[in-house]
Parts: sequence; structure tokens; C-alpha cells
Amino acid sequence: MDVRTDARGGRVVLVGVTAGALLSVALGVYAKVHTPTGGAIALFGFDTMIQMKVWLALVTGVLVLAQLVTALWMYGRLGRPAPARIGLVHRTLGLVALVVSLPVAYHCLWSIGFESYTGRVLLHSLAGCLVYGAFVVKVVGLHAAAAPRWMVPVAGGTLFTLLVVTVLTSAVWYVGTQGLPQGGGY
Repeated sequence: MDVRTDARGGRVVLVGVTAGALLSVALGVYAKVHTPTGGAIALFGFDTMIQMKVWLALVTGVLVLAQLVTALWMYGRLGRPAPARIGLVHRTLGLVALVVSLPVAYHCLWSIGFESYTGRVLLHSLAGCLVYGAFVVKVVGLHAAAAPRWMVPVAGGTLFTLLVVTVLTSAVWYVGTQGLPQGGGY
């Protein structure tokens, strides 16, 4: 590999990480300084905001686990040859996971804000802000021809980890302590 390729790859990583970090910080600052409304913007057919957030977060978690399986399959880590369309399936699962996660994140930022009153809540707030920054890093790595080969798997693994932490510290915690939301709530 020549020095120019290494330098261009380094710049791609720097641009991706910088853009992702800026987005994460912007989300966190907005969520902290914005006065939370406490109300829902759209419930998408659910009875309450908590019901909508828990169910959509659980769906996101399942989609993220499916993404892990398809990524491992694409990279030859499952011991079986990947089908020709596994990349398309992986991208589609990622797009659906992102779209399903957006109403949850929007309501967290707008209605609740950045909270830190317990360790779990602080971890959730931090991971939630970092998720979309990690997504930006992965997208930069996917679309930049000079991106180092390790960038997408590392960004994808980071994104996966942050999403799992976010879902575990919210929806899974809620279901474990309160049960599945049936309506009512806030």
C-alpha cells in the first residue's frame, strides 16, 4: 500500500469520526438544554408514548441482532457460504432498524431529554446520543473509496454495541421491571 492511500484512508477515518462525534455531541447538547415536553408527538397507533417506545425499541433490538448475523455471514464467520443477496438483506435490515429507531430517539430527545439521575439512565442517554454518530461513521466508511478495510466492520461493531446497550438500558430494562406495556403510562 502506498503512502498516499494510507493518508487518504486516514483522512476518511478522521472525517467520519469527526462528523460522527459532532452529531453525537449536538444530540446530547440539544437533549440537555432543550426543555423536555413530556408529551408524545406521534404514537404510530400505540396507546401511549412508553408503549410505542418500548415496542419499537424491542423491534430495533431484534433487527440489530439480525444485522449481526448477516454481517457475520457476509464476512464468512458462520462457517457456511453466504447467499448472493446477503448484502442486500443486511442493508435492508439496517435501513429498517434505523427507521424504526428514529421515532424512539426523537421522543427521547424531544419529550424526555438527556437524563443522568441513575447510572442506567446516564448510560442510556450517552449510548443513545452515540448511536447516530456511529451510524455516520459507518456510512462514511461505506461510501468513501479510500476508507481502510477495517473501518466499516469496526464502525458496524461499535454501532451494534451502542444499539444493544441502548435497547438493554431502556426497553429490556422496562420489560424486566414493569412487564410489557399495555397502555396507560405516560
